[in-house]
Amino acid sequence: MDSEDLLAGLNHPQKQAVLHGEGPLLILAGAGSGKTRVITRRIVQLMQNGVRAQSILAITFTNKAAGEMRKRVDSIVPGHRVQISTFHSFGVRLLRQYADRLGLNKDFTIYDQSDRSKLTKIAIEDSGLNAERFTPDTISNSISKAKNQLLSPEKYAQSAKDFFS
Repeated sequence: MDSEDLLAGLNHPQKQAVLHGEGPLLILAGAGSGKTRVITRRIVQLMQNGVRAQSILAITFTNKAAGEMRKRVDSIVPGHRVQISTFHSFGVRLLRQYADRLGLNKDFTIYDQSDRSKLTKIAIEDSGLNAERFTPDTISNSISKAKNQLLSPEKYAQSAKDFFS
């Protein structure tokens, strides 16, 4: 893909993103604004300028966007080795890769919303809490809030005494 094709159909800010100099680049834009097209062309531009595909990391929010990006890069540079993934899959890959350094088992399981809800319901029943007052959503929201505030389990237990009594 020559430089004219690389920039074809892009507006000025999109062209700037594709031609961005060295270093990381964050692309934030609304749905349907051409993010995938810009990122794909940026990846191609980097490789055309000698950046090894293995040194490029493209992260997006959805599996659909990651798949589309991978497909587009494949159509221009078949057999590339660019890392294209979602935030979650990249995070999981890092956790598994460095599990031993983090004190984790490489075979850990990540619970989805349904799994968390079932586990929370079991914990509510096992602890004897009032299931009408303490629903899985109530408990999950409370845990999420504590995590967002970076509270340790001990600090959270102290602050939650009144809530659960």
